[in-house]
Amino acid sequence: MYIGRNHLIDTDEKTKNNMKNIFLLISSFILVNISAFCQKDSTAKKAEPNIKQFWMIILKTGPMDKEIKDSIERSKLFAGHFCNMEKLHNEGILKVAGPFGKNDFTWRGLFILDCKTKEEAEDLVKTDPTVKSGVFIYDIVPWYGEPSGSFVPGKPQKE
Repeated sequence: MYIGRNHLIDTDEKTKNNMKNIFLLISSFILVNISAFCQKDSTAKKAEPNIKQFWMIILKTGPMDKEIKDSIERSKLFAGHFCNMEKLHNEGILKVAGPFGKNDFTWRGLFILDCKTKEEAEDLVKTDPTVKSGVFIYDIVPWYGEPSGSFVPGKPQKE
């Protein structure tokens, strides 16, 4: 018996079997198509991530910041700081530099350097007169980014 619109309808066995077969056929067709859409193309080339390791240096207030009070001495140290940044930038090593705004940490600024090792990054940071003098101390951590824009390897292009 088949129930439809509040009526009981007698169906014969042949009709029931035909309906079952049609239902199974449609269900199978749907499942095959769904599984075909879900399969990955094993011949498709996988996109490789274009990520490179850089070194982020966080410059922090050092123990000599409050001790070096002479304005001429501080001016010379910071002139050397900016000359050192320009040199590293022109060599293609310094990719980003800038100060932090007021914060609850002792963070003063950051560098992102394009070099191979932490030791190399540390050697480069130690060339900064403000670091040498103790006005700044630093932390170095690996930082990852796409090598595009400012992060393109090599020296900056002259316009």
